[in-house]
Amino acid sequence: MKAWVINNFGIDELSLEDRRVPAIGESEVLVKFHAASINFRDLMVVEGTYNPKMKLPAVPFSDGAGEVVEVGSSVTKWKAGDRVMPIFAQLWFDGDPNAEIRKSSLGAGSSWEGTLREFGAFNESGLVAIPSHLSYQEAATLPCAALTAWHSLVASGDVKPGETVVTLGTGGVSVFALQFAKAAGARVIATSSSEEKLERLRELGADETINYREREDWDKAILEITGGRGADHVIEVGGSGTLPRSINATRFGGHIAMIGALTGAASFNPTSVFMKAVRVQGIYVGHRRMFEEMARAIEVNQLRPVVDSTFGFGDVKAALHHMKDGKHFGKVAFDFDRN
Repeated sequence: MKAWVINNFGIDELSLEDRRVPAIGESEVLVKFHAASINFRDLMVVEGTYNPKMKLPAVPFSDGAGEVVEVGSSVTKWKAGDRVMPIFAQLWFDGDPNAEIRKSSLGAGSSWEGTLREFGAFNESGLVAIPSHLSYQEAATLPCAALTAWHSLVASGDVKPGETVVTLGTGGVSVFALQFAKAAGARVIATSSSEEKLERLRELGADETINYREREDWDKAILEITGGRGADHVIEVGGSGTLPRSINATRFGGHIAMIGALTGAASFNPTSVFMKAVRVQGIYVGHRRMFEEMARAIEVNQLRPVVDSTFGFGDVKAALHHMKDGKHFGKVAFDFDRN
């Protein structure tokens, strides 16, 4: 089989190599990947900024989708032909994460190799069924970005109809959060620096949009929109550079889902957190039960992921450069059946 391998860090250092198709144990299944997608984490892994001491060589990427082509002798959950997605952390089925679970995440240099390969062997417990209306490319966007958004709003945030949700930017997590919030009956205030992207956010259902280049004080704009009350939920993907404004934009007793660290360092005074009784919750993707619940909701609501662009299996470097440019809207995916 073919696999993309990190031998040295850097997008242009990726190597397309021949490897043996993995052998499966009695409780494992062999999955033929048809698609994958990129997360910002994957770009960091490839460039060496996620974990500079990561063990190499390594097959990157955490998200993929494919079909079961072989099952072990004791497997009861899956059969050949089933369409499946590997879970992000292969040992996280329910409950709280721990160090062992974190180490079982795919595509970051551990013994759990990533999805940028033609075949993968997985324990039958480490897979989730693809919603029937989705393509492989759409399904490949779900394991990390979609589940992070679901965890943020539904599992952690317990979002209610009529509540106000703020999303920052137009990356995968933020766009999924917009879709899930609208499905839950929430009001969404979305931000971007691009008028074209703001229009697309409105087409997806955003009730209010803010161009944060025109309104650098976007937190004050949110307070204006909400009549001074503030948002119930903020999907915080920026990190320390945007967190102070997110706290200011959140109502007393509100909820901030802390996900990313895309912006540079900035000073942060924690006083506002306890003075407003804001709950800042760190989000680490999610477990299998959460993933299964999300997949059912996606199917019931017939939601479709927003795929910005699709590349062939041989175009991984071009796709990563496209991701790095930051011009995408939603997710960047791969069609493995397209060379």
